[in-house]
Amino acid sequence: MKHTIRASRLALAFLSTLVLAGSGPRGEWFTASAAAQREPASPVQRQTTFGPVIGSDLSAASGTYAWKGVPFAKPPVGDLRWKAPADPDAWMSPRLTQQFGNACSQAGRLYGPGQHNTYDATIGTSLGQTVGAEDCLYVNIWRPATAATQLPVIVWVHGGSNISGYTADPMYDGANLARTANVVIVSVNYRLGVMGFFNLGQLKTGDAPDDSGNFALLDIIKALQFVNRNIASFGGNPGNVTLMGESAGAVNVFAVMTSPLLVQANPALVHRLLPMSGGISPAGELPPGSVPTLAPASAFRTQADLLMTQLLISDGQALDPAAATALVASKKPAEMAAYMRSRSADAIWTAVVTKLAPMGAGGSGPIPDGTVLPVNPIAAIRSGQYLKAPILAGNTRDEGKLFPTFLPLVGGAVGRLLNDATVFATAFNYNPEAAPASTIEQWIPSSYLPATTTATGFNAKTEQLTRRFFLASRDSVLTALKTQQGNIWYYRFDWDELPSPFDVIYGAAHAFELPFAFGNFGPSLYANISYTRANQPGRLALSDAMMRTIGAFAASGDPNNAALGAKWPTWPSTLVFDATPTAKAISVQ
Repeated sequence: MKHTIRASRLALAFLSTLVLAGSGPRGEWFTASAAAQREPASPVQRQTTFGPVIGSDLSAASGTYAWKGVPFAKPPVGDLRWKAPADPDAWMSPRLTQQFGNACSQAGRLYGPGQHNTYDATIGTSLGQTVGAEDCLYVNIWRPATAATQLPVIVWVHGGSNISGYTADPMYDGANLARTANVVIVSVNYRLGVMGFFNLGQLKTGDAPDDSGNFALLDIIKALQFVNRNIASFGGNPGNVTLMGESAGAVNVFAVMTSPLLVQANPALVHRLLPMSGGISPAGELPPGSVPTLAPASAFRTQADLLMTQLLISDGQALDPAAATALVASKKPAEMAAYMRSRSADAIWTAVVTKLAPMGAGGSGPIPDGTVLPVNPIAAIRSGQYLKAPILAGNTRDEGKLFPTFLPLVGGAVGRLLNDATVFATAFNYNPEAAPASTIEQWIPSSYLPATTTATGFNAKTEQLTRRFFLASRDSVLTALKTQQGNIWYYRFDWDELPSPFDVIYGAAHAFELPFAFGNFGPSLYANISYTRANQPGRLALSDAMMRTIGAFAASGDPNNAALGAKWPTWPSTLVFDATPTAKAISVQ
């Protein structure tokens, strides 16, 4: 019972990091011939502190150069699993960096990556299966195909509930944003789930970073250090770096923002912050009934013990939890650490999916250990112990519509009739230009229809969920930040010009602004149910304005620019990103 109660507490806190969701094999080695070495350097050959890399010249297709799968740390495998990231081994010959590095090890979800590290049909057939690899600590870099230097840098942290996601998602391709905003884009892989956040007592040796359990946060900080030392070689300005993330990525942005490792970094690693749909508030900082964005360290300790117990049982070393506990007590910590590192990633993820998740302990997120992350980041902000920098934050209007299975949190029934496999198959094969092939009654329970019914309709109940799930945490963190600084801007994304019935089923749902922010309306999970020829003029105009706004913020620390057509005051004012089918419709509230 004790474990069950703690697991439920953990599950509730983890709800806040759920999202849409980043990356392929390690870069290949390339040895240039003597003749090639005498030729002028290619614009896509650059030098890093670990060795030279050769990227891709995409100037004809997208007006950019790109480097994919650039290692920023050693593969965290074997004895390096559940340890802080270490510098990669150096190389001498130019290394091809033209393919995404592996997606980090995870259990397959609706949001990918499937079996091929890209958006394809295998996402729908890999649900719950182990995908990705532990060898995954790579960054990807895009820049305009010009000779410009000292460009602003944006480091992107993908979402995915901190249990999934991959930088190779086509939605996150950085080419259009790099070209339109005239910036360098860097997307970063970080360890996920129990591989990235793991608070097991037997792993602790007295090394503070390792003992924190916050391996994913340490990965992100390691990537920021790589950017600081190397981005000038790619034309970026290491003195002007924006850390941008969405959902779980935004949770991690807030976590890193309050980490003493970033606050005390010299030189500074980050100079602007762009968190989208995230927070970092423990339950005590929120109104009753809200979903916290930060679970206590004790909940993560319970989760780690549960995982070790379940692995011992599945291995046949113990018959039940009591026997597993007795076995652990008879072993030295180093023996159990070695045992856990010897388990395959598949065994670990299978235990998480089949054993921990049904107990409500399958989620993940930053651990308030007191060293890498403050015990209460909101209190740290109020006391000025955080990275003070210009902040551009935002939410989508209908965040909760992506999570109708959580409507019981606001006193309703589960709000989705379709399972994830059916949702994926429907979205993957949909033709938005044909007559509607789906009805709202196939998706939403009758108790929520008509959707516009006051108080009890789908719109009203998902709005309540948005308030408890997202806006309570928004108010908590932005109110705390406002006591320390004024340069905070806030947006709301309202675009909902999807074809029927998806304009109601999803509307301006969680993460639906990401294709606009990156300028990518090609293959992605919800593209086929969202984008039509009829809504193309307006969404392209809105996307262009959003990318230019991100660029303005990255360049100057102020998002105001001519593309908005409006003056954007600081928080608590809200700038609304919206469009009609034919034109952008940006306003201030």
